[in-house]
Amino acid sequence: MNALRGQLALWRLHLAVIVIGAIAEMIGIRKIPLGVGAILLLPLLYAFIMAAVMNPNLVPKFGKIIRQKEVQAASPLIVIAIMPFIAKFGTTIGPAINTIIAAGPALILQELGNLGTIVLAFPLAVWGLKMGREAIGATFSIAREPNLAIIADRYTLKSPEGTGVMGVYVIGTLFGTFIFAILASLFASANLFDPRALAMACGIGSGSMMAACTGALTEVIPSMKDEILALAGASNLLTYATGLYAGLFLALPIVEKLYDATAGKKDLAAASKKEG
Repeated sequence: MNALRGQLALWRLHLAVIVIGAIAEMIGIRKIPLGVGAILLLPLLYAFIMAAVMNPNLVPKFGKIIRQKEVQAASPLIVIAIMPFIAKFGTTIGPAINTIIAAGPALILQELGNLGTIVLAFPLAVWGLKMGREAIGATFSIAREPNLAIIADRYTLKSPEGTGVMGVYVIGTLFGTFIFAILASLFASANLFDPRALAMACGIGSGSMMAACTGALTEVIPSMKDEILALAGASNLLTYATGLYAGLFLALPIVEKLYDATAGKKDLAAASKKEG
């Protein structure tokens, strides 16, 4: 009874969700030609933008409508909201098991892509942005929940490494869905990669990003909808299963050694100079 009263007290949040969802659906899917491909703007993207604008932490004037109480209540609901979508993926994996088995080696090898953040982001963070030990937490992974747990256990989230991983986590939550949907539609319409490869790339260990990615792919290639959903779901499940260990035993040690071999020397020199 108390839980029901608590939910009723959040009527502003529920009303905002209904209105935003209705407006996003009325706008519908919009296609923007871009060179050899096209960008699909999905209702999910409109909803994201409208919700971000209504966040009082970004636009204070909306604090009269959506208060901090609603913001705190909305944060954990993304997990609940995405559950029906994840369940749907489970129903597509079974019938397409032969396709998944045939792509087995590719599914496993594509997990090495988790190390791509080190190759792309670490040099930029250390030499471009001049980050300190925050670069370790920020670049060893895509900073989803399992990666937060690794850094929290190893360094605590109050450490510089914790600041780095939390910063990427927040940015990924805010903009990852939007970016993923655009990239998926652009690559799919440009015919640069096999649709099955793009489907596997959707499963990076984030339910919301996977939803946006597969939504864009199935709009561009509706004839492969079931196959896309099955491969993306299997890839996402595999990422959850192996991503934690890849981050803990491969990515994080590699980033730590790279940092100690490069920027770590500067930290020691600065510390010695300060003590002197």
